[in-house]
Amino acid sequence: MFVDRIKIHAKAGDGGNGCVSFRREKFVPKGGPDGGDGGKGGDIILETDVHTDNLVDFFYRPLLRAKSGQHGMGKDMYGKAGVESVFKVPVGTVVYRYSSGTVNASGNGNPILGNSPEARLSNHEVLADLAEPGQRFALCRGGGGGKGNTHFKSSRNRVPRQFTEGEPGEEGDFLLELRMIADVGLVGYPNAGKSTLLGKLSAAHPKVAPYPFTTLNPIVGVVEFDDYRRLTVADIPGLIEGAHRNVGLGHDFLRHIVRCKLFVFVLDTAGSEGRDPINDIQALRRELDLYDPLLSRRPWVIIANKMDLPGAGQHLKELEQRFPDRKIVPISAEKNEGIEALKESLQEVVLRESSEVGRDR
Repeated sequence: MFVDRIKIHAKAGDGGNGCVSFRREKFVPKGGPDGGDGGKGGDIILETDVHTDNLVDFFYRPLLRAKSGQHGMGKDMYGKAGVESVFKVPVGTVVYRYSSGTVNASGNGNPILGNSPEARLSNHEVLADLAEPGQRFALCRGGGGGKGNTHFKSSRNRVPRQFTEGEPGEEGDFLLELRMIADVGLVGYPNAGKSTLLGKLSAAHPKVAPYPFTTLNPIVGVVEFDDYRRLTVADIPGLIEGAHRNVGLGHDFLRHIVRCKLFVFVLDTAGSEGRDPINDIQALRRELDLYDPLLSRRPWVIIANKMDLPGAGQHLKELEQRFPDRKIVPISAEKNEGIEALKESLQEVVLRESSEVGRDR
């Protein structure tokens, strides 16, 4: 199961109560108050983990809780603080404060968000964008411990029976949304050959089959170069016209390309399914712009795939005439042709454009 957006409820630990106690020992008359303070409640911490690739753990455990602090005790003994609860999330997780009205839970209690356009979460407050490995975020803070009666003694109040209760821990509903971290995003229509290409570029093993929407989940592969540099490439499930309105897989996966430094438009250059490559790339770029206008400012290249099929050569010439200033790399992912030239092009463009992309984020 792949889960990349989910609602959770979190409750930090409550603080322990202060203690009312008086020292009672032999040969120590009127020992006075000795009630200790309560312990602090445990925090709920989200921590990014490079070994976690989706939010499925929260599907089975949508209620996050931390332990409360212990109550204070006599002999000025403080209660033990509640241990913080740390929950691992994938790098690229965005944390929102939930506001009601945009989540559609199914009848069986499934807390995964629905597919409505409202699920883009524009009405929710962004609390954190966890984009770095090992980054920690305190989702809910534990409550402070109460004071024991030893704090209330004075010359006029020698037998204080006052104490304070522990503070309640923070509590609330939150939305977690995964936006995958990758240098390069493969964008294209279904059956354009994105999964096959990713398998040739990296050690990833995405599902490949001769029917649309074979890829249902984003898959990230690592491309390694001779100089020990690496690039991460994300295979985004096929987009169709109207994706910005949540048609097809729509918003479920458009958000995964928001962080990419470079867009690679993979085209079926042979038009093997009756498609026109020029119309395809124009439609894909239009969908990205309608989803987020900033995406149209990112660098992009064209991958002319399926060059081993009849008709691909003529379509390639038309692409070169239509986009004379754009990098076009002809390949055949199925035949493993042009892959090395593609790797060099990707490395060159990403290294050149990475600083400019950082300003656009």
